[in-house]
Amino acid sequence: MRSLIRLLAALGTAALTGLIILAIWQGDFSSAGAWLTTRPWGRVTLFDLYFGFLISAVLIAAVERDWRSTLFWVLPVFVLGNVWTGIWLCIRARRVLSLSTRSGRTHHQSPGEP
Repeated sequence: MRSLIRLLAALGTAALTGLIILAIWQGDFSSAGAWLTTRPWGRVTLFDLYFGFLISAVLIAAVERDWRSTLFWVLPVFVLGNVWTGIWLCIRARRVLSLSTRSGRTHHQSPGEP
């Protein structure tokens, strides 16, 4: 399971990085940014994006054991986005999966199951 999570995180991170590079070379960030901030669905998209960053930051903070490490991983999330979160997940997949075993459950059980 850990290898699958790392593989999916690595593939997603690589694909997102590639799309960002392509957008930098071919896109017009100024007009795209203007569309995002002036159109209702653009604002919804931005809110969704940053809400996802917040959820990622909370998860990272819950998993990290040291405040310095927490700051190292959480602060860049709001600038580097899901590329940073994907790198974190590749590195911390084992620790993330261990959260369910520390609570006495396996990762196949739901919280309400004995």
